Amino acid sequence: MPISPSVVLNDVSFTWPDGSVALGHLTTAFGRGRTGLVGRNGAGKSTLVRLVTGRLHPTSGTITTSGPVDHLPQRLQRGDDDAVADLLGIRRPLTALRSVLDGDAAPEHFDEIGDDWDLEERAAAALERIGLRGAALERPASTLSGGQAVLVAVAGIRLRGLPIAFLDEPTNNLDRRGRGLLLHMVDDWPGTLVVVSHDRELLEHVDETCELRAGSMTVFGGTFSAFEEHLAVQQAAVEREVRVAEQRHRTEKRQRIEAETKIARRAKAGEKAGRSMPKILANEQRKKAQETAGRLRVAHGSAEQEALATAREAELRLRDDESIHVALPDPDVPASRRIATVTVRGRETIVQGPERVAVVGDNGVGKTTLLEQLVGVPDAREHPLPGTHATPHVDRIGYLPQRKDSLDDAATVLENVRRDAPHVAPAEVRNRLARFLVRGDTVDRPAGALSGGERFRVALASLVLADPPPQLLVLDEPTNDLDLTSVDQLVDALRAYRGALVVVSHDEAFLDRLDLTTRVELG
Repeated sequence: MPISPSVVLNDVSFTWPDGSVALGHLTTAFGRGRTGLVGRNGAGKSTLVRLVTGRLHPTSGTITTSGPVDHLPQRLQRGDDDAVADLLGIRRPLTALRSVLDGDAAPEHFDEIGDDWDLEERAAAALERIGLRGAALERPASTLSGGQAVLVAVAGIRLRGLPIAFLDEPTNNLDRRGRGLLLHMVDDWPGTLVVVSHDRELLEHVDETCELRAGSMTVFGGTFSAFEEHLAVQQAAVEREVRVAEQRHRTEKRQRIEAETKIARRAKAGEKAGRSMPKILANEQRKKAQETAGRLRVAHGSAEQEALATAREAELRLRDDESIHVALPDPDVPASRRIATVTVRGRETIVQGPERVAVVGDNGVGKTTLLEQLVGVPDAREHPLPGTHATPHVDRIGYLPQRKDSLDDAATVLENVRRDAPHVAPAEVRNRLARFLVRGDTVDRPAGALSGGERFRVALASLVLADPPPQLLVLDEPTNDLDLTSVDQLVDALRAYRGALVVVSHDEAFLDRLDLTTRVELG
């Protein structure tokens, strides 16, 4: 007996309030086990997840699930007063449990607790499994690094134990150890798990790969690398079909031209012969010649059009995805110009001229804190390592934070970008945004409605359009949420950038391609 799927989407469409279509008539299903959901930035993956989890509602169509759905969002929200218990998602049952233990026997507390009388013990064990042994449930969430916060949130999903879970880009901000801990949780995940990711390593730990592309879903029974191999073979076959169809079209076109030439010659010869025969006979011959010529034209014309249609149909099955075009402006930074000083445990590193510096280290050692000091974030915390701080020597600094929260969620994309480039005309801003594949109605959409990849492209466009251009770029985990093609474009742009660069990233492959001047290690 076949196993029924856990999530079914039937003819689902979703249209934003501005009229732009995010998903149109999508029918697909997610089975039990572990599924990797992949696709280019802007394909609609995060929108699909928000629809399944009930954070958005379909414009039309139906979504059914075999049970309650839990969710790790792409942008993990941490309130100013949130603690570890809030990140774990156990605040309400924990409060009820503590109230009962303090003598409050209100019935609603027992309803909230259910069978979770060992909740604190299970929470402590979950935290220990992700390397936070002894962490208090009331520890402020703001004291956790981005990677630690993600691990706590995923551990909370495991702790709550709902039968279906969606994780949206869960490896963002994780160091090597954190990634290992996450992969271990994925490998023995109970129930249905769907991971949205561009992370090749994570996508090797799934049973099924689903690709969302051009509004339709392709389902493949295997890991992402197996899917890529399958796709490469498929595309090679399509390329051969295109070549054969184009060759056939050229042949049919040549034969039509040859036939037209023959028809013209016969008509000319018939006209000449008709002058020497009776008029009635000449008219009869001319009529037969015209009918024959008409049949030949129709036959050759139809064959040519059929060959052209076959070639066009094959071409449509060839993948030719757009990519962003990043061209960072030249800030004219002399090689002798002191840009910044980064001090770790009393040891100074001078960033001078167009140098490229990577700040590396495990989750929780203070990489983001160091960058916040460097760019002058208000109320930046004191660094946890003694004798560690960063000082800028220039004012023109472009900053791309880890959480992409430099954007005003309530403002439109156009308003956000013009905030950093007030002297650039709106039409020119729209033209520049189009190079980042942000175009049409998306430009007038609130930033809060964008996917992670779209937020990155808008934030990067703001840096590119800043006037005057930044002399120092400070990037915190810039490859988060980016598809592989966009990462390639970003690498090319950063390699060509003539200003200074300070970057934090756990993506070693990305760092290796930047021609770094030096690495500053925290630990």
